[in-house]
Parts: sequence; C-alpha cells; structure tokens
Amino acid sequence: MLSFNRYVQIMEQSFIAFIENSIKKNWDLNALTDYDGATLQYRDVARKIEKVHILLEESGIEKGDKIAICGRNCSHWGVSFLAILTYGAVAVPILHEFKSDNIHHIVNHSESKLLFVGDVVWENLNERAMPLIEGVVMMNDYSLLVSRSKKLTRAREHLNELFGKKYPKNFRVKHINYHKDHPEELAIINYTSGTTSFSKGVMLPYRSLWSNTQFGFDVLELNPGDKTISILPMAHMYGMAFEFLYEFAVGAHIFFLTRMPSPKVIFKAFSEIKPKIVVSVPLIIEKIIKKNVMPKLETPTMKLLLRLPLISDKIKASVRDRVCEAFGGNFYQIIVGGAGLNKEVEEFLKMIEIPYTVGYGMTECGPIVCYEDWSKFKPGSCGKPAPRMEVKILSPDPENIPGEVVCRGPNVMLGYYKNDEATAEVLDEKDGWLRTGDLALMDAEGNVTIRGRSKNMLLGSNGQNIYPEEIEDKLNNLPFVAESIVVQQGDILVALIYPDFDDMFAHGVKTTEVEEKMEENRVALNEMLPAYSKIVKVKVYPEEFEKTPKKSIKRFLYQEAKG
Repeated sequence: MLSFNRYVQIMEQSFIAFIENSIKKNWDLNALTDYDGATLQYRDVARKIEKVHILLEESGIEKGDKIAICGRNCSHWGVSFLAILTYGAVAVPILHEFKSDNIHHIVNHSESKLLFVGDVVWENLNERAMPLIEGVVMMNDYSLLVSRSKKLTRAREHLNELFGKKYPKNFRVKHINYHKDHPEELAIINYTSGTTSFSKGVMLPYRSLWSNTQFGFDVLELNPGDKTISILPMAHMYGMAFEFLYEFAVGAHIFFLTRMPSPKVIFKAFSEIKPKIVVSVPLIIEKIIKKNVMPKLETPTMKLLLRLPLISDKIKASVRDRVCEAFGGNFYQIIVGGAGLNKEVEEFLKMIEIPYTVGYGMTECGPIVCYEDWSKFKPGSCGKPAPRMEVKILSPDPENIPGEVVCRGPNVMLGYYKNDEATAEVLDEKDGWLRTGDLALMDAEGNVTIRGRSKNMLLGSNGQNIYPEEIEDKLNNLPFVAESIVVQQGDILVALIYPDFDDMFAHGVKTTEVEEKMEENRVALNEMLPAYSKIVKVKVYPEEFEKTPKKSIKRFLYQEAKG
C-alpha cells in the first residue's frame, strides 16, 4: 500500500487547482484552437466557463448533479467539460462515435440532468428517448435545443444580462474562484467501449484526475505556449488526460482537428502546427510508417545499401529525418498507447533511432498504469509502473510465465456506476487491487510486457495457452493484410482478415485472387508458428472491423464468426 505520508500528500492535492492556476497564470496565452478555425485564449476560456456556471446555477443545477457531453473534439467541447467540473457537477463524457441508442442509454443510466451536444451528434438523437433530462444545450453557442425547465429557459434568455450584472466592470483574473474538489469526490463517469464487452460506467474520483495530470508534470516536457494536437476522442480517457487536461494545466496551446483524423488531414496538421509532443495510438503510427516510409526501403538496392555500415548510417539518418518531418519535425517524443505497437514497426523505429515510447493504461485508471521515458524504454515492453502506482503480475514466475496484471494507487476508479457485481469482479475493496484482465510478464527491472487479454487467451487442444494477439501481429506483417483477428471455432483456429484492397489492386491482384493470396499468407504464417497454434483456415472480410475509439478491434463482435 501507499505509505501514510504519501497518502496524506495525495489527499491534500486538488485537480481543479491545476485548471484554476493555469488560467490565472496563462491569461493572455492562446489556449484552444479549432484547426482552420477560431482560437480561444485562456481568458476567453475563463469567460465562457463563467457563463456556463451562471447558466447552471440559475437553472437549478446542484453540485454533484450529472451533466452529459457528446460531440466531436473542439474548443467548445473542452470549455463545456471544464465548466462542468469547475462548477462541481459530475461530467459524463460520451463518445460521439457511439450509436444513438447507446447515447440515449448512457444519458438515462447516468441520470444526467443536462446534455451538451455538438451539431453532428444532435442530428441523430431523439429527446423523447431521454425523458429524464431537463435540457439539451448546443455546446458551440449554448443555445437551447430542448428545455423542460422554466428556470433553464429563463437563464439562457437572460444569460448575457446576468453575466453583465455579476461583472459590471469586466471579468478579470481575480474573479476566478472554482469548486474545491476532494480526492474521493466523484468527478467523471466515463462509459467504456471495450474490446471484450459492452459499456460500463467507470466512476473516476478527483484523485485519479489529479494523479494522472501530476504524472504529466512528473515525466513529460511541455511548457506554457508549446503547441500540441488533439487527435484522440476527448471522451476517451487517454485522449482526455494526455491530449487535453495535462496540456491545459501546463498552459500549452491545444489544436483540435474537429473532423475525422484521416492520414491526409493528420499530415497537413502536423506539418503546419509542428507539435512539441506526439500522443497517438498504434494504428495512426503504423499507417504513417508502413504506407509512407517502409515501402521505399524494400527495394533490392535499398536492402543492399542498408547492409553497408557507412552508407547504412547515412540512409538511416535520411529516413529518420523523413519520419520526423511526417510528424512536424519539432517533437521531442512520440508516445504510443491504447494498444500494442506492431513488432515490425517498433523494430523499424528503434533502428532509425526515433524517440518513442509505449505506455499502458485503462479507463479504470484514468488511464495511466505503466510508462517509461523514451531514453530508458525497453523495446517490446510498455514501461514500468507509473509514479504513485503499484503493479504486480499474478504468476508464480512473472519473468517467464504470463499472469494477470493487477494494480493499485490513486489512479484507480471508485467502481462501476450502479453495477456492484461488476465492480466486485475486478476491484478488491479491502486492499485496493484492480484486476486489469490483461496478461503480462515483468522483468527484474520492473518492465512490463503485455501478452494479451485474459479473456482473449485461447486454450489449445493439448492444453497450451495461445495468445491470439501474437499471431495477429505476425499475420498483419504479411502481404496485403490490413488487419486480422484470430478466433477459436471448436478445436481449430481461424484467421479473420480484412485485406488491404488498395495495395492489392495497386499490385495487379484481381478480386478473384484475394482468397488465394490470403491462403498463401496462412501457409506462410504457419511456418512461423508452433504446431499447437497453427491457423487451419482463413475468412476474408470485405469491410474494416468495428473498432473502439482507441482503434482496437471490438473482438467480442466476431467470436461467433462463421466461414
């Protein structure tokens, strides 16, 4: 357990103080920018927060009431979220990628009194399916889309007047005085979109937000005014914690892409903004490397030159410059999280000496569990236990036999909202240990290497443990494979493959030859695998697999796949 002194120290910290102090300190700096759109300075954010506070207070919202927020990343999403917390209400961020019935369910299940939405999301929602809410607020201008409260209607109609009466001589730094949070107080209910199950409401207290933000101050290197890019959904804890909350607390200038982060949009944004740090998921990194860089090194001439020491160093330096330029050329580190990095891509990044690191976390820890700075990072691992976190592997021999990862510390959730049974399955209330459901090894230095999800682990016919993620990693490196899932059907293993159709057609492969090429991959893959984990057949999928916001495949949707 944490020592008594460390526990007391954590109990004395305040997450909202991070936000309040940053606004006061960085009053005249740029804060939030919608890419190709408007910019808000920290003082503008403060003014808008104050207007939301007046709206909430005048409409009868009390501290502890739940307020949902759903929309694409944008400046007003960030303002609305910060306004909810600094008022003392509980934020319920909802992924805009959720289907409308799931959004309706979350709003109802969380007992949210208000819903802040973006225009794209609202087009697909139905207020009749959310009977408990008192109003729906458009986040970009705080106009009322739905009001079932006379107080709310009146508050919005007179908002500017109320603001003017409260601050007749202009709104200044001295007027900022936010909610005083307590470590165990509920701050966020974040509904997961997992790879192995359906949504659960993760209750994160203020100590988790504080500890994750403090982690940023402990190990990252940003300064006021540094530019960063928000790509990952802010309603997901990885994107929220390390592309928004820490950056805001440090006084950085955050750019929101505001639209689908296609490779073309991302390349353009990186080249123009030149972020100081790159925070991403493996899929984005892998697409940039595998599509734009690695093919140019696969020619016979390049392979020969890479084997010659002096020329090799020059080529590697040139390739390194090209990769750095793809990410804007100004970053000091690339942080990869959300899922494991493809082994081939990771070996390539190491070869050309790109400063990268891979972390590990989960929504239930808001999110960080393990991390190591790029300069000390062990390739293939996901770092060491993060500051203030304890991590154990439940194995008789953690260095050689995978076991479940358990962790405890101030980052850990309070439990699942209105789901005591699910909470009891993963959280030991007596000792505070959280069962992550992930299988891993830990070496003598404390480096953790994830082997897979315990729920994904398959049992071979002779009792051997099979980790499908390891097979998929090899399969995804074979020709024309975009992504794959390995499932067990009876006593055999089947590979479900979504081919890279663009690459196939570019190489003259006909539609009628797709299955033949995938069968060739199956044969090549089996040569790399032990007998007990060989793939018996493949099934080709014509569309991408459905994914979570951190771009992990929703495996549970495909376990019964036939073919």
